[in-house]
Amino acid sequence: MRETCAAVVIAVQRLPHGADLPLPSYQSAGAAGLDLVAAVAADSKIVIEPGARHLVPTGLAVQLPQGFEAQVRPRSGLALEHGVTVLNAPGTIDSDYRGEIKVLLVNFGSEPFEISRGVRIAQLVIAPVVQASLTIVRELGGTERGTNGFGSTGTSLCLEKDG
Repeated sequence: MRETCAAVVIAVQRLPHGADLPLPSYQSAGAAGLDLVAAVAADSKIVIEPGARHLVPTGLAVQLPQGFEAQVRPRSGLALEHGVTVLNAPGTIDSDYRGEIKVLLVNFGSEPFEISRGVRIAQLVIAPVVQASLTIVRELGGTERGTNGFGSTGTSLCLEKDG
């Protein structure tokens, strides 16, 4: 039995160059992200060369409720099959932004990547946001980890010697 929860209602504006494209949608009942598609002109393509990046339009703008953000995340299939990912992942869309959602893709693959109209390029995850209030203190409370940083919580490799 599928559990249901209250859905967050997001106002979406279709921009003229995205008018005939499908709205972002969940591809399965348990999906966390809505798939975003490219709003490239029907008679053209975007080609991202290896090592290059491109800002891809979606033809959509959103009005998120206060206290929410939208995160633009990579599609795992594009990353695995083509080496294409969202460069600033996750990209954050703030609740007070009203411009077009655009996806900054980068091609880490070895071949040019072609994007045509309606191709799924990224996922959009809606998430609650908590704004913090910062306060200056003389010292921070101690922990077992302390100030040990990068790689300090990983496991060490133990190599066995032969014979």
